[in-house]
Amino acid sequence: MEVAGQIGLPRLLKEQTELQHLSPYATASVHSRGRKREEQDCPVRTMFERDTGRILYSMPFRRLRQKTQVFFNPRNDHICTRMEHVLYVMYLAETIGKALNLNQDLIRSISLGHDLGHAPFGHAGEEALNRIIKEEQGGFTFQHELHSLRTVDILAEHKDRYGLNLSFEVRDGIASHCGEKIDEFVLTPWRDKQEKDLIPGAKKHLMPATLEGCVVRIVDRIAYVGRDIEDAFRAGLMSFEDIPRAIRNELGSSNSAIVNTLVMDVISQSYQQDAIIMSRAKGEALQELIQENYQRIYLSEPIMIYEDMVHNMIRGLMVAYLRVGEGAFFNSTGGELALKNFNQYMQRHPEPEASALRKIVDYIAGMTDHYATATFKAIYQT
Repeated sequence: MEVAGQIGLPRLLKEQTELQHLSPYATASVHSRGRKREEQDCPVRTMFERDTGRILYSMPFRRLRQKTQVFFNPRNDHICTRMEHVLYVMYLAETIGKALNLNQDLIRSISLGHDLGHAPFGHAGEEALNRIIKEEQGGFTFQHELHSLRTVDILAEHKDRYGLNLSFEVRDGIASHCGEKIDEFVLTPWRDKQEKDLIPGAKKHLMPATLEGCVVRIVDRIAYVGRDIEDAFRAGLMSFEDIPRAIRNELGSSNSAIVNTLVMDVISQSYQQDAIIMSRAKGEALQELIQENYQRIYLSEPIMIYEDMVHNMIRGLMVAYLRVGEGAFFNSTGGELALKNFNQYMQRHPEPEASALRKIVDYIAGMTDHYATATFKAIYQT
């Protein structure tokens, strides 16, 4: 080992500190399973710190600020965007991770990267893409967890090369973050997970390989449930007073109270455990609250009308791109620019052998709400 003062010492000191002070259940940087392509270590940053930087500087992360969480209006400062959501997840997951003495750098990287694969218009965009892929007999499905993995592995660029080449642990946490499994109260890491298990495991929503990944997975639920009610109140759909009294008594009557109750519960239940645990009482109350949100928000008439609009827009983009040779883009100057951007993407796509449908799905999924809307108008409005 090189003596003090020479290159690599800052990183080595950080790695040594992790080994000495982190929980025995935490994931030390030096125990990472590494990257798919070997690289020289950074002299200052640990493996997971470096992954955080790659995600932060990536174009897919930048686009999150104009992607829908639930309500379509990413330019309204008071409506939660996808970027705000991942920042909330990061903050709450780090709060829990610090209390449990887990690896903060790993938690931060998974949190920031977990939703990079979301399509425009939130889950409505995801459902629209899946419906059209099935109609076109594409032979694949769109699942945002898997597309997040695809984004960091294949589609995002780093130093003029496709793929961010992240560590196994971060990639696993991203692929396994599913926040829609609302009946999970005990998350035990799948420690023996291998590279070959990432995609099949994500398809079945199986557990992450690390405790840090489990923290992000459970926090994904905590972060969105109360914030969605705040946005729903601004849209006139519901307020915290509409939550059944039994749930309010268990969790609280505001977003901050709900978040505080659940975070404290997870910390107390998970302390010195090789699992991330939510008590059954709090977990069942959270499950009931999410179900309330489904009925009052996600299945409400305004949201359903919005989802019909999203489906029509995604279908319009898909039809235009699939039939680009028929001149669908040439209705306006904006249409010609949209065609130019699309052709450049298709020519530079990192998987030349992929089907046209696969490439088009990648392209549409990477759009912001604003760009998708503007492109649709450029194509179909003269």
